[in-house]
Amino acid sequence: MTRRTHRFRRPLLFAAGSILTVLGAIGMVLPLMPGTIFLIMAAWCFAQSSPRFEAWLLGHPRLGPQVRRWRDTGMIDRRVKLVACGSMLISFAILTRTSAPPIALWATGLCLLAAGLYVASRPEP
Repeated sequence: MTRRTHRFRRPLLFAAGSILTVLGAIGMVLPLMPGTIFLIMAAWCFAQSSPRFEAWLLGHPRLGPQVRRWRDTGMIDRRVKLVACGSMLISFAILTRTSAPPIALWATGLCLLAAGLYVASRPEP
């Protein structure tokens, strides 16, 4: 990594972590938007850019437990799995109703299928 890109890495990761935290918090409230994955990614961004914000996120009473469980055990609650996979299925169904080209449908479908299989294969507490 060059000096120039290294200088922007921490601020960019911090900004990404902040945005992902907001998306994760929204996902904890909205039934069709999974929030945990955004919080896991936010924790990773903060681990690289701001240990203070990482500690805040992990210690948060509403946002932190799922992230801590993921880090400690790699487990995902069954309810979270169902919401995540259901959201992916609904998203793909909506996409099929658009004028997206077939290659976009195939690419998106394969990515969502891979993500869904990964989520479904994780152990449950």
